[in-house]
Amino acid sequence: MDEQVGGNDSWELPRAAELVERLEHPAGVLRVVVDTDTDNEIDDQFAVAYALLSPERLRVEALYAAPFHNERSVGPEDGMVRSYDELRRVVERVGGHDGPVLRGSRRLLPDAVTPVESDAAHDLVERAAAEDGPLYVVAIGAVTNVASALLLDPSIRERMVVVWLGGNPTTWHTAAEFNLAGDVAASRVLFDSGVPLVHVPCLNVAEHLRTSQAELDRFVRPCGAVGAFLAENFDAYVPDRFAATRPIWDLAPLAWLVDAAWVPTVVRSSPILTSELTWSIDPRRHPMREAIGVDRDRVFADLFRKLAAHAAAG
Repeated sequence: MDEQVGGNDSWELPRAAELVERLEHPAGVLRVVVDTDTDNEIDDQFAVAYALLSPERLRVEALYAAPFHNERSVGPEDGMVRSYDELRRVVERVGGHDGPVLRGSRRLLPDAVTPVESDAAHDLVERAAAEDGPLYVVAIGAVTNVASALLLDPSIRERMVVVWLGGNPTTWHTAAEFNLAGDVAASRVLFDSGVPLVHVPCLNVAEHLRTSQAELDRFVRPCGAVGAFLAENFDAYVPDRFAATRPIWDLAPLAWLVDAAWVPTVVRSSPILTSELTWSIDPRRHPMREAIGVDRDRVFADLFRKLAAHAAAG
């Protein structure tokens, strides 16, 4: 069980029992960094605000801008720069974040052995290596920054846990979704490296975190500068709002850290990501934890209460 089967066999993997122990839901206040393609759409902004408004559980040490490429960017570097700028806007409206906001990779990981150096990757190496308890890395976009840090210093795997929103359930016929399909080599690093990984799929899990303009009008828009900002982003992104809802996918990894009961998980063998972007399952592979559902109402209730309390505190 502690041997690598398939995938990248260059990683010397920890024993399965050790991984399972490190994947238990943690108690207390957690050291957290958030790696986010913030300007990709509208859900990252909600997630970053939620992280910063949850100090009872999450001590957000740093925020990293991740690359992305879709119709909102001309390429991965442009996506990263846009995400950096959007991160600054979110932090300005929420306030209370004293840690760095750092630029990430200017290109996507070219293969499963070559890191892409960036301020974010180097900061992650330094923070994970610090003797101050485990570092929880919440990744809600392409994972080149995180994979690059692991390739720069594989030893940090022993002092961090990655909670990643990407791909589809390992029981599904395809792994492909935006975060994974746009950054395949880095995704393989996560699944092959033996880093403690909590995999939060999009289909059938995070997609259930849906909200509407009517709900945001009541519970988010009145909540000061950050509430207005989040609601206005939703307005611009969902032009046909009659009876329409939109997933705020990226809340799910943070919700698992806040309360594991809201995002139930199971321990499964880490899959092999094939060249066809399907999952190949081998029970001899090292374990990971995978989310299998989400309590949509409790997650949004927690977010709405925290936004209201933040606005009331002025």
